[in-house]
Amino acid sequence: MAKKKKKLPLAYQPVGFVLSWAGGALAGMAFRQAWKAIRHEDDAPDALDEDRGWGEILLAAAVQGAIFAVVRSAVDRTGAKAIERSTGVWPASEKGGRD
Repeated sequence: MAKKKKKLPLAYQPVGFVLSWAGGALAGMAFRQAWKAIRHEDDAPDALDEDRGWGEILLAAAVQGAIFAVVRSAVDRTGAKAIERSTGVWPASEKGGRD
């Protein structure tokens, strides 16, 4: 027999927003530190920086994207587990995902 899922109150939306914002800030700090370790530079190249080559631009984008994805997933998962522990309800729809 399938277990009927309880609906989480709208109260999770602001919590999710704060967690996402904090995760983005954390990921930004992690990327800056990673770039310093990789290239020994304080600033990562911007896509429109004409003094940087394709390889450097794409490396920076790949590293930044990977860090943001990992941090976002870790923050989302930690927040969802905390909500489930405190309310007994998983804070995502049946299908899951961010969409």
